[in-house]
Amino acid sequence: MDYLLIGIVDVFTGPSLLWVAAGVLLGYILGAIPGLGKATGVAVSIPLTFYLDPVSALGLLIGIAKGSGAGSAVSAILLNTPGEPSSAPTALDGYPLARQGKAQKALKMGLFASVIGDFLSTLVLIVLAAPLARYALLIGPVELCAILVFSLTFIGGLSGGSMIKGLIAACFGIFFATVGMETETFVPRLTFGFLQLSDGISLVPMAIGMLAVAEMIVQAGNLRELDAQAGRMKDGDDPDDRRITGAEWRRSAPAIARGTLIGSVVGILPGLGASVGSFLSYGATRRASKTPEKFGTGMIEGVAAAESADNAVVPSSLIPLFALGIPGSVIAAILIAAFILHGLTPGPRMFVEQPRMVADLYVAMLSASLIMLALGYAGQRVFAMIIRVPLRLIIPGVLLFCCVGAYMDTSNVFSIYIMLAFTVVGFLSRKLDFSFVTFLIGFVIAPKLELSFRQSLQLLNHDWANLARHPIAIVFFLAAIVTVLAVARKEAGHTAVTVDTEREERT
Repeated sequence: MDYLLIGIVDVFTGPSLLWVAAGVLLGYILGAIPGLGKATGVAVSIPLTFYLDPVSALGLLIGIAKGSGAGSAVSAILLNTPGEPSSAPTALDGYPLARQGKAQKALKMGLFASVIGDFLSTLVLIVLAAPLARYALLIGPVELCAILVFSLTFIGGLSGGSMIKGLIAACFGIFFATVGMETETFVPRLTFGFLQLSDGISLVPMAIGMLAVAEMIVQAGNLRELDAQAGRMKDGDDPDDRRITGAEWRRSAPAIARGTLIGSVVGILPGLGASVGSFLSYGATRRASKTPEKFGTGMIEGVAAAESADNAVVPSSLIPLFALGIPGSVIAAILIAAFILHGLTPGPRMFVEQPRMVADLYVAMLSASLIMLALGYAGQRVFAMIIRVPLRLIIPGVLLFCCVGAYMDTSNVFSIYIMLAFTVVGFLSRKLDFSFVTFLIGFVIAPKLELSFRQSLQLLNHDWANLARHPIAIVFFLAAIVTVLAVARKEAGHTAVTVDTEREERT
């Protein structure tokens, strides 16, 4: 506690607070531009910190990471173009709200949920870093494989219509994730002689193509309706369309709490990432709702669930880094270089040798959450003005940003070809009612699932009886089976009711 008080003095009396604010603002802007986001922003900004003091430098980088998570919701809500793949669930309900004239309502809920999730997750980092890091050592390949299999069961809830279609879409996502070098033998798979595919298919151009470009093509196919859509997307006349009502807060509060918990847990477990957290939170909220069929049509709690989990992942993913020196996410892996550059070696000794700097970082992270709230709220009206532009004028600009974002991911024109290829996949998935969300989550977790499965076979000596020595894995495998059976039973009951209804109508 004494060091935290010293940290408050250090951050608020020096230039550190200004650099944290600059990082949050830069991250917010980068997050709103499709294809950029936190990983790119943090990596590119590390050279800019050479001449800053350690707290200012790390505060700037962490501010970029935090601001980007909140900023990516802006384009997801207003343009159905997530700034990062982890904001894809936000677009499912945020964009329909914008089309209903409730863009400011959706933006505000996204901002508040982001700040709450980020702030509470930072407190988790401060209070539980060392104790929870010890338990993270229990998560080996067998347990991680079980957790990922359990994660896949949630796609039944995300598929919207049929669990079977959702699983098919997820399997296709897993299939495309196998492109590239095989993890153990380094034999190229499904590259067809293209060196650009040796490292696999990049998630950013894939997500941009399936979500953004495909949506623009669908909208461009309805040119006669574009002007009418632009008129409907203007702010509604009802003041409640521009603010969050008490009833909406009561509906969204459990979703925010659930999303913060899920995001914090996902962040602590190494390797899962913000995309898994936001998808799981959205699926859990949809399952808990009394009207799950309305999700995807403008449910405010869907935005709250996705954004709270998305932003809770970043602080909690630093727990393994701070306590064990093990990066729990891409951001944590990038930050290792910055930590070492500024004389702070992540790991257990960090708390003993440099407790004051650790406290300074904690204060800077809490300050970043509050600054994110202030900057985001001040820019709400500016962001919401985008919806006043007719959609026929927005489409070319969005396509330009999509191409720029896809190119900047690898600095290679081949990424644009990948984007265009998955535009076709996204377009067909919309027409055939297959969930592109479940496709993406299957793609995201497939590399970790394959690696952990291969490692599990070796650890278990190819004998499933040895699984008894991994009780945590057994719990998650059983939870996955129970979830699939429950969803299948629910769908069977729904099908039976539909058949009975059709028979009665014929009679």
